[in-house]
Amino acid sequence: MQRVKICCIGSSEEAALAIRYGASALGLVSEMPSGPGVISEAEIAEIAARIPPPIATFLLTSRTDPAEIIAQQRRCGVNALQLCDRLPRGAHQTIRRALPGVSLIQVVHVKGAASVEEAQTLSREVDAILLDSGTPSLRVKELGGTGRTHDWSLSAEIVKRSHTPVFLAGGLNAENVRRAIVQVQPFGLDICTGVRTAGALDEARLGAFMEAVGG
Repeated sequence: MQRVKICCIGSSEEAALAIRYGASALGLVSEMPSGPGVISEAEIAEIAARIPPPIATFLLTSRTDPAEIIAQQRRCGVNALQLCDRLPRGAHQTIRRALPGVSLIQVVHVKGAASVEEAQTLSREVDAILLDSGTPSLRVKELGGTGRTHDWSLSAEIVKRSHTPVFLAGGLNAENVRRAIVQVQPFGLDICTGVRTAGALDEARLGAFMEAVGG
């Protein structure tokens, strides 16, 4: 069964809609340098508190200081952290010690062959890897939500080498998701812009995407 994370959830109503269509995880976006879906930590905490198990609640964070990430999780009450930027050496272990039971998902922005090695190394440190199409090296960092695909052949190689489950993100939609599943064979899929219209979760687009995922 293909897991699907619906990202950029902006309200309890959007969360309920995503769950009704079969989402196994929801993404809640905190402050980012760029990109869609940002809501306040108070809103994130309110939404997360209403999500029933076993649905995973991912806090998307751009922070890189372990102490700040730990404090942010405690304020928001989510059960998973999606780490959208590179963290300093040893940071994952520090966070894990402080937050037992909270899943760590490290984003790797797939830019070239070096991303394969980066993901393989990081996969030993975290509970899952999420492959996206941002550009962290820009002056204003892109850490997700670009609506762009990346080179899926690299993603497929990462899946083969990874020591932990891999989510695929970046430009997915109802038209290309079957090809993505066949080529990459990820553990899960992550989508934001592909199921939205004018920033709002679009039930018709969400339904078409979930139907395509089911094949």
